[in-house]
Amino acid sequence: MTRSSTKPILIATLRLVIGIPIIGLCFFWPAGTFDYWQAWLWLAILFLPLMGMFLYLIQRDPALLERRVRTGEQRPEQRRIIAASALFLILIFLLPGLDKRFGWSSVPVWLVIVADVFVLAAFLLNFLVIRVNSYASRVVEIQDGQQVITSGPYALVRHPMYLSIILILLATPVALGSYWGVIPTLAYLPLLAARAKNEEELLVNDLPGYREYMQKTRYRLFPGIW
Repeated sequence: MTRSSTKPILIATLRLVIGIPIIGLCFFWPAGTFDYWQAWLWLAILFLPLMGMFLYLIQRDPALLERRVRTGEQRPEQRRIIAASALFLILIFLLPGLDKRFGWSSVPVWLVIVADVFVLAAFLLNFLVIRVNSYASRVVEIQDGQQVITSGPYALVRHPMYLSIILILLATPVALGSYWGVIPTLAYLPLLAARAKNEEELLVNDLPGYREYMQKTRYRLFPGIW
């Protein structure tokens, strides 16, 4: 295994090792306690699919792993959207802990579990996307040899990866026992929609066959809606 092939593995491993504890800190620090079973359950649900996808990419699609760890968005519109998204993402992860500390919400256990099931299902959708689309880079770009993907989730909507992110972020506050945390998620949705729309401008212009795909698969994010 060469140095260039091990670098994405090291980066992805580092993100798992550091990223999950940081997310946990975003839950437990505002809550003021580790006695927060909803957060522990959510972190377990986060860890298991991410580890599964990580192992899958190492074994089956190391080129996609390299694309998934890549950062440095080149398109100015995308950089502005990502910068604007940061505030909402921080609130999405901090508000549930504050809600836990001050008791603003009272989410029943059964609804927490249902929300966790939605989170897990959304991660499954995310996994299906990377299985059928080896070009699912983290940054918006056209790669050498890239083709239009029309199978799997792409037969339903043109941006199933964004759809999976939306489902995760909508269900996460409720899974953490907070209704108030849903508010920044709803405010964040227009930014994700803007990112998808901007990405399509590149795809229509530079990816052969994408315009025809748009005519066949009409909806960007939500089947039957948009």
